[in-house]
Amino acid sequence: MRKRREGNELSLAFLDVICCGFGAIILLLMITKVSLPEILEVSLEEIAALIAQRQEEIEKIIGETEELERTRVETEENLDVELIRLVELQEELLELTSHYQSLLQITEEQEIQRADLTLAQQSLTEEMIRLLGTGFRRSTDTIGGIPVDSEYIIFIIDTSGSMHGLAWRSTVKKLQEVLNIYPDVKGIQVMNDMGDYMFPQSRGAWLEDSQARRRTIMSRMRNWSIFSNSSPVEGIEEAIDTYYDPNKKISLYVFGDDFAGIDVEYVVDRIELVNRKDAEGNCRVRIHGIGFPVYLTLPGNISQQTFKYGLLMRQLTVRNCGTFVGLPDLE
Repeated sequence: MRKRREGNELSLAFLDVICCGFGAIILLLMITKVSLPEILEVSLEEIAALIAQRQEEIEKIIGETEELERTRVETEENLDVELIRLVELQEELLELTSHYQSLLQITEEQEIQRADLTLAQQSLTEEMIRLLGTGFRRSTDTIGGIPVDSEYIIFIIDTSGSMHGLAWRSTVKKLQEVLNIYPDVKGIQVMNDMGDYMFPQSRGAWLEDSQARRRTIMSRMRNWSIFSNSSPVEGIEEAIDTYYDPNKKISLYVFGDDFAGIDVEYVVDRIELVNRKDAEGNCRVRIHGIGFPVYLTLPGNISQQTFKYGLLMRQLTVRNCGTFVGLPDLE
């Protein structure tokens, strides 16, 4: 009985072990059956999401690539256009450079011609040398009979009604012509025959010469209107008293059409006292005159004042180292 009991006990123990082993296997199978599909299912979802993300990135990259390709094509097209424009600009530059060189050459030729003309105007011709001799020299450098050796010029202009009414356009023109024969001076001043300044703030000073200044003078001259007594005496005295300088070459230009004064000789003597000559007979300033035939163009209106103006300016210019020019008409 004892042996049988021991045998049974061993069989039970073995069976327990076997059962436990099967139970463990079943448990493992159950765990495996529950967990394995869950893990596989999660992995597939992640992979699908990852694939979708990668697909989006690929599509984005493809889109960017296509955009870059379009940009590259457009850039190449723009580059071709810019290259064509660059070639056109280079051709224009070459054309402008050639034109500039031509103008420069023409300007140089004109300067040479101008110098030749000036030399021709201020020197003797071969015929004059033959007639007058090689030792003959001009006493002054003149153009049209007017000496142009002054570095400072003052205009004294009759602004009376007769001048404004009939001769003003001609007066403006002659002012421009006189300025043109002095291409470069050190100072300019403009006043009327009573000594009233075109630019009152410049009284006692010289206007600096420049192209801009000359344009301003001509612009102001076209509409300059101020009272005048048709006598240049006050203007001449103001000019000499204010601007005389022994170290400056100065010329006065008197523009007018008549003289309302009484005694021509008195005026001439009075101006001669102001504009005294030095020991060598040189005048302080040159006085030039231009006469406008306003009254001579009006039949029946010839005035003694017109003849008196011509006589006055003739005497003033002769005694003061200048030249008087009487215009034949107002054109």
